[in-house]
Amino acid sequence: MSLISWPYRWLALVLLAAALIGFGWIKGAGHVQAQWDAAVQQQTLQVAAVRERQAQATVKVITQYVDRVRVVREKGDTIIKEVPVYVPVQADAACTINRGFVRLHDAAAAGELPQPARDADAAAAGIALSAVAGTVAANYQTCHENAEQLRALQEWGGEMTGGTK
Repeated sequence: MSLISWPYRWLALVLLAAALIGFGWIKGAGHVQAQWDAAVQQQTLQVAAVRERQAQATVKVITQYVDRVRVVREKGDTIIKEVPVYVPVQADAACTINRGFVRLHDAAAAGELPQPARDADAAAAGIALSAVAGTVAANYQTCHENAEQLRALQEWGGEMTGGTK
């Protein structure tokens, strides 16, 4: 006859099985946690690397943008200074700018439809042709600055998505 009875043997077997399952569960959970921690750490490093690349790209794009806008402004300022050379006093005296032109120009600059033309629009506005040339040159200068800003934003957007331009 056996020293240990069957109910105690079954109980011991169940306890042993529970201990083995518990041990496996704890070991497995520790392994999964270690994998999880490693994945989180790798993602953190990847995010840091992406942020670093984006910061470098931002600095590069801003530097290029500032340089290009400086060139645009210098050229525009030079062109505006040359207005008296290209539109001399004699041209100012020979050309009458009417109010209708001024209203049409101002509406176009504002991106609006002009008011309907009237008889008074035919009258001289008292604005010299050289002033019109200066205004148009300044408007184009602003347009070129805006174009450089758009190019820089497009380049920056491309850099942020990992693309190259």
